[in-house]
Amino acid sequence: MSEDLLVNVTPRETRVAVVENGMLQELHIERGSQRGVVGNIYKGKVQRVMPGMQAAFVEIGLERAAFLHANDIFRAAPLDAVDGDDVPAAPPPQVQIPIIDLLRDGAEIVVQVVKDPIGSKGARLTTQISIPSRYLVLLPRSKVIGISARIEDEAERGRLKTLMAELTAGGPGHGFIVRTNAEGQSAEALAEDIAYLGRVWELIERNSAAAKVGSCIYEDLSLPLRAVRDLIRRDVDKVKVDSRETCEHLREFAAKYMPALAEKIEHYSGLRPIFDMYGVEDEIQRALDKQVPLKSGGYLVIDQTEAMTTVDVNTGSFLGQRNLEETVYRTNLEAAQAVARQLRLRNLGGIIIIDFIDMHDVEHRRQVLRTLEKSLIKDHAKTTVYDFSPLGLVEMTRKRTVESLERQLCEPCHECTGRGMVKTAETITYEIFREIVRAVRQFDAARLLVIASPKVVGRITDEESNAVAELEEFIGKSIRFQADAQYLQEQFDVVLL
Repeated sequence: MSEDLLVNVTPRETRVAVVENGMLQELHIERGSQRGVVGNIYKGKVQRVMPGMQAAFVEIGLERAAFLHANDIFRAAPLDAVDGDDVPAAPPPQVQIPIIDLLRDGAEIVVQVVKDPIGSKGARLTTQISIPSRYLVLLPRSKVIGISARIEDEAERGRLKTLMAELTAGGPGHGFIVRTNAEGQSAEALAEDIAYLGRVWELIERNSAAAKVGSCIYEDLSLPLRAVRDLIRRDVDKVKVDSRETCEHLREFAAKYMPALAEKIEHYSGLRPIFDMYGVEDEIQRALDKQVPLKSGGYLVIDQTEAMTTVDVNTGSFLGQRNLEETVYRTNLEAAQAVARQLRLRNLGGIIIIDFIDMHDVEHRRQVLRTLEKSLIKDHAKTTVYDFSPLGLVEMTRKRTVESLERQLCEPCHECTGRGMVKTAETITYEIFREIVRAVRQFDAARLLVIASPKVVGRITDEESNAVAELEEFIGKSIRFQADAQYLQEQFDVVLL
């Protein structure tokens, strides 16, 4: 399998694309005006404690107050292993202590952002600080020595755990999570990471003591550096960067923290933009469409709402060669792989409902579910897939920390105000007629002027000309219509002259 990381740098925006076998799999975007805050550590002040929600709002200097739940204030018992998330937080324990016994209004507290502000919601916080490096995640004041579940070889897990026990013996007593990237690494590489993380934590402690409320104590790396730290692996062929300055910066960073992989970073100097060269721009445009075509002729329809994301699978033009059950099975198998890629590419999170085409064969259902789970293995976000429901739906969850691709790049339609639909010209016509009657009853005027979009005015003067004549006779006044291309379909004005 061929995998490349493409880094596109412009003055106000940086984009990183993960391309596998020529197909875009992930896209990460960072803009100067909207840089993410996940991983940043702040000196905060408790704004309001809410006992009924077992949570508190904390002021950390962002536009909206951030949210801190009681489960994120203290840790569960030490664990020997963690789930597959590369930078995991300890699973939340059952709330045992009321939040009013943990926090009070006005208290100063050091917190870390675990989820960016999304929509109308503020950032999500934790006091369980975690600081990632290349191979490890530092868990200050914890006793946890965990191994990523993505390292499946038991011998390697044992080796890493033994190494970490030896390297941390006699230290300050911090906990660590061994990341997937640490597989096969030497004791020296892990020791370097431990020393680096120790220095970072000392700096954070010094800064937190002197910091003012609302100030950032620790800021995570910029997107290009995070991409090199988190995404570059042995199976990555090249990291191609279209900015010479950024390329040199990444090489210096790699030479210091991952010298064996530094040679993979190269400067792209082609005449065509790097994303155009690899077809990434076209893939981004397609990732904003609701409908996703499948090679077989079927297609997916993806709808993102506030509560959940729904994926509908359709056979489309695929007729199959044997029978209906076989056609449906083949379409669902292809759809399962496509769904996994689209979730990763569009960065869709939260609750996801997949409506596969109905299958009667139990084995076919099992194979489709297995294909979906297998296709999700490479996803960096934690996913949980449940069995088919009685209604034939597959429910799953995907960890969400930042906005989806659509919500990063798009905004609600100004014409339909985010509904995704606009009123028909016929509906607007009758709204205009009602507004004319309403205006005549309230105000005195010799005649009326209606300004509306060309499509609406065209319909009124053509299909509704008889209705206009009847309306003029009813109100006893003349009505003139004027088309204005600046008006959207739902906009109109009734002017009294």
